[in-house]
Amino acid sequence: MMESVMQRARTKTLTINNQAFSGRSDQTILEVARENGIDIPTLCAIDGLSDIGACRLCLVEIDGQRGLRPACTTRIKDEMVVHTDTERLRKHRRKILSFLFAERNHVCSVCVSNAHCELQKMAVKVGLTHVEVPYLYPKMNVDASHRRFVNDPNRCILCTRCVRVCDEIEGAHILDIFARGMDSRIVAEMGQPWGQSENCTGCGKCVQVCPTGALSEKGLSVAEQHKRRGFLPYLTAMKRGR
Repeated sequence: MMESVMQRARTKTLTINNQAFSGRSDQTILEVARENGIDIPTLCAIDGLSDIGACRLCLVEIDGQRGLRPACTTRIKDEMVVHTDTERLRKHRRKILSFLFAERNHVCSVCVSNAHCELQKMAVKVGLTHVEVPYLYPKMNVDASHRRFVNDPNRCILCTRCVRVCDEIEGAHILDIFARGMDSRIVAEMGQPWGQSENCTGCGKCVQVCPTGALSEKGLSVAEQHKRRGFLPYLTAMKRGR
């Protein structure tokens, strides 16, 4: 046990974008980068929740490795040389965002999160001026059965923030991913209408961490959904301190 703690506490030195940095051996590339003001795009990672590498936007190049690696789940190592902003990565991120926009029905002009959407902002950030792949236009039913919230899978990017916050912070774990591939969607209680869930606490944390308008509060019009996430670092610190 003591050896394990000491191992996690060891300091590692690495290079990110030609600058030398240090961090703990239990830290990821994304954590060290953020601590030092280096921006790495991501839509699934958020402070206070576990990292799973779902969106693939945070992939980076590491010298000596053929493939790209997700910065949010890759632990740092001594003498690791990382590149976070190359032309290869910029093209990759634009392509990933094209897939995200094309896979669902993101009609921004009528979305409650319009102008407050992380997907929108990310498109501007990486210079995505048009979607590079054909739209799929899936037929996905909206679940408005909950008395307070709406689940619109047409706007979902499957980042699983809602699943993780319901499990790791609220402790209810009523949300999960159902089906596979392009048919995947977020459901409550193994696929029953959200409003019929006996375990949902109605806390709204899932809505607040959603990066798009997929989960929203009822009664809001276009561009009226603002996300409030100040609770995450506080609750996570309380959880670790138990």
